[in-house]
Amino acid sequence: MTLIRWIGAAVLILGIVTLFVPIPQRERHGITVGDLSLGVVTQSDEKVPVVVSAVMILGGLGAIALGARRGS
Repeated sequence: MTLIRWIGAAVLILGIVTLFVPIPQRERHGITVGDLSLGVVTQSDEKVPVVVSAVMILGGLGAIALGARRGS
């Protein structure tokens, strides 16, 4: 398998994974005065927009096809 096909396969897999797995995000809000710290930590799980996942999937398929075409 050529390098382009490997990269295409990796991008394709990442595109499929981003459709289903949310990305956790942590934010800390607060103040610090000297040694005293007062704050709140919020956590949310957000998914990547479907358009980004679709572009990754199509790009991966295109790279695999390009690698197959050049390898022949």
